[in-house]
Amino acid sequence: MKNLDIRNYAKEHKVNLWEVSERLGYAHETAFSRVLRHELPNDKKAEIRAIIDKLAVGQ
Repeated sequence: MKNLDIRNYAKEHKVNLWEVSERLGYAHETAFSRVLRHELPNDKKAEIRAIIDKLAVGQ
């Protein structure tokens, strides 16, 4: 499975991937799931981790 680090990071912080998908502006969570099928570059992963951190504290 690709992007396992992102998936686990969201899980550890109790953030759903659909919430991340909404913050990234995807119309459907399935679009984000398709994006995660291919390994993301480190800068995109950093952006997603930052979103997860914000969601985890309720922002």
